Amino acid sequence: MGERITIYDTTLRDGAQREGVSFSVEDKLRLVRRLDRLGVHLIEGGWPGANPKDSEFFAAARDLPLAAARLAAFGSTRRPGVAPEQDANLQALLDAGTPVVTLFGKAWDFHVTAALKTTLEENLAMIRESVAYLVAAGREAVFDAEHFFDGYKRAPEYALACLAAAVEGGARTLVLCDTNGGSLPGEVVAAVTAVRERFPGVVLGIHAHNDSGLAVANSLLAVEAGVRHVQGTINGYGERCGNADLCSLLPLLQVKLGFDCLSSEQLASLTRTAHYVAELANLPPQSNQPFVGRSAFAHKGGVHVSALMRHPETYEHLPPEAVGNERRVLVSDQAGAANVRYKAEEYHLDLDRHSSTTRLLLDTIKNLEYQGYSFEGAEASFELLMKKMLGIYQPFFELIEFRLISEKREHNGEPLAEATVKLRVGEQVKHTVAEGDGPVNALDKALRLALQEAYPRIAEITLTDFKVRVLDGKAGTAAKVRVLIESRDAERAWGTVGVSTNIIEASWRALVDSIEYGLMLETRS
Repeated sequence: MGERITIYDTTLRDGAQREGVSFSVEDKLRLVRRLDRLGVHLIEGGWPGANPKDSEFFAAARDLPLAAARLAAFGSTRRPGVAPEQDANLQALLDAGTPVVTLFGKAWDFHVTAALKTTLEENLAMIRESVAYLVAAGREAVFDAEHFFDGYKRAPEYALACLAAAVEGGARTLVLCDTNGGSLPGEVVAAVTAVRERFPGVVLGIHAHNDSGLAVANSLLAVEAGVRHVQGTINGYGERCGNADLCSLLPLLQVKLGFDCLSSEQLASLTRTAHYVAELANLPPQSNQPFVGRSAFAHKGGVHVSALMRHPETYEHLPPEAVGNERRVLVSDQAGAANVRYKAEEYHLDLDRHSSTTRLLLDTIKNLEYQGYSFEGAEASFELLMKKMLGIYQPFFELIEFRLISEKREHNGEPLAEATVKLRVGEQVKHTVAEGDGPVNALDKALRLALQEAYPRIAEITLTDFKVRVLDGKAGTAAKVRVLIESRDAERAWGTVGVSTNIIEASWRALVDSIEYGLMLETRS
């Protein structure tokens, strides 16, 4: 294992500044526990005293049994002209009771005079005295040099003097912040190199924002230039364009560069952690996010898949399981026989590459895609299709007929939908009626009502997403539509698809596939 890199997570503070994100106190406590299991070394909990929520969090966090991580409180240096012991912000940092305090101070002369409206000399004193006050109180001090790279470009000696003031106060770690996210890689390397030469015995850190799309690259180059403390957030959450994404940095640092960040078991939980944080943030996971996105190891082109089946490294830069992700092969009109064979192996089906069935299946897929079907988000429908074409699928029920009534009785009243479904289930004919919020909801309810006696498991299957896309808008109300349905049970999720010029028929096809696939999962397990 290589040299150790300290991983500092600021999802709870900087990440929470992303537009639309608001973590409750309980959310933050759950995040701390999850980040601790991931193996993060330092977790920044927030700014005590800035709001009641953060104060409540730090009071509750004292009792958290953490395996490895340490909590850090975040705050600013003392105010101009105020003694440290009289500064409310510094007192709140001490009251938080964390072993580590991260203190930020201005390192750009422009900000000192324009934002703080104080002198350059007073700013140095503010940094030195604030750090010394916290160290004297028994805290480990991390100094975040805000706007360091901008300050270094404009007034390098003053930016370095700010770092010197923090070291004189007792700071053990100096973090160079690209607060505006506008620094270029060469500028970052030059500045880090200069700081390393000026302060050879101090741990250097990097805190990069992604306003130029360079946060991860700048962080990696800073490490190669001597930084050993890296700050970031899970999924790159943060204000404006976000922070450096730890979901990219962790595998890059550990797998690509050989540094010691996490254990291999912890790294393998990265994808689950990324999705867990997205869920708490109430944000959808980004499908094309490097390493942890659902599409990160998804392969579509037939030539790619053919090579992949021989040697995965032909089109994968690292094994997906290393970061807890999985390889996916997509089936579409761009698919080749290799795609179909790969999916057959995934479903434990025997399919010879040269067989007429393989060619027929491939032709059928391409024809269906031409009609408007898309199996990329509907792999459950594709598995059902494959088993039906191989003659090994036994349907759970047979439709005899369904009827829908939609009516609106009052000028301002809500429309009513009623579905009647007649099915053959085994030797019985089930005839059910249900009302719903709309025709598809009514159909869903009537279908479930007809099947619940024969298949009690249907109660565990829930419809979680329903999308309709018009495929040929020029046809107006006669346009063909594609319906995608996502369903899940307690353990997994699956997607199904239906296409028709009749939106109810398209919905019915996707709905039936969804129910049948969910029932099939029970027979498989």
